[in-house]
Amino acid sequence: MSFKIVIPARYGSSRFPGKPLARIAGEPMIRHVWQKACEAGAEAVIIATDDHSIRTHCEQFGARVCMTSPHAQSGTDRVAETVAQLGWADEDVVVNLQGDEPLMPVSAIRDVAEQLINEASADIGTLCWPIERTEELLDPNVVKVVIARSGSALYFSRAPIPWDRDNPAARDPASDISPKAVYRHIGLYAYRAGVLGRLAKEPPCELEQIEHLEQLRALWVGLRIQVSQARDMPGPGVDSPEDLTRVEALLG
Repeated sequence: MSFKIVIPARYGSSRFPGKPLARIAGEPMIRHVWQKACEAGAEAVIIATDDHSIRTHCEQFGARVCMTSPHAQSGTDRVAETVAQLGWADEDVVVNLQGDEPLMPVSAIRDVAEQLINEASADIGTLCWPIERTEELLDPNVVKVVIARSGSALYFSRAPIPWDRDNPAARDPASDISPKAVYRHIGLYAYRAGVLGRLAKEPPCELEQIEHLEQLRALWVGLRIQVSQARDMPGPGVDSPEDLTRVEALLG
């Protein structure tokens, strides 16, 4: 199984500036993510950043770094720029592993790459996990995905989808969800390199701007996103300084 991994790592996060260099168990967070990527067995692991301090830290622990534009609008755009700089072939499978996911299971990284390799008709691969609590379904920070019989994504939303119209328990955050096709999206992607180039040329679509979900741009332009259930549920990512202590405890 041949695939590559690009880890976008931006310094200027509005909520948490310098986040990739935040320390977890004595090491910068980006190093923990890079180590997960290396364990997944990719033929190349690249950290894509717009910041020279991140580059210096990453090169000190042996990572390969690609400098990208500070004007990139998203992690996907930064990955696309890296692919273009390195001249990878259109058919190459590239995993976008976010730099704030130190608890992403190695199995998930391999699963999303293998999924795209084995599904020739798919343009993008991603993962999901069953939702069991109504509280999670109602949480706008949990992205939901609805999946067709073929395994293709129909839609992603921060809203509770699908909505159980006739079930009063669907309105009660304390209730359990009866077994139904209710899934949370795991923000890990595999792309064909040529698809990344196409996406980077497309402006953000209206749905993407409304939901603040960049994967909706891919659906908008007619790309097929294949979704499968992960073998292991990832731990939480790091969105704020307050998350560091929780992630460090889980990492240990």
